[in-house]
Amino acid sequence: MPSSTACAWLEPYLGKIVVCDLDEFFLVIGTLAAIGDGHLAFADADLHDHREANSTKEVYIVETRKIGVRVNRSRLSVPMRRLVAISCLDEVVA
Repeated sequence: MPSSTACAWLEPYLGKIVVCDLDEFFLVIGTLAAIGDGHLAFADADLHDHREANSTKEVYIVETRKIGVRVNRSRLSVPMRRLVAISCLDEVVA
């Protein structure tokens, strides 16, 4: 499990709406609510399986920036080992 020091790089994202690319086919867009031992907790999140979409992940993210998060989970916890990348939604280049 990552130590709190190892997770310090995630602290600037706390309380912000973020885009998290996960391994495999999933994407999380939501407010990063907490950083736990080995898990990220989100509030008002969209857990998106891009295999079920008619567009690419990139198009979906840009659309979300324009129209807002399509919340399908009020709370969500994701194992940190699944995280590939994280960025603030407002930093997505359209």
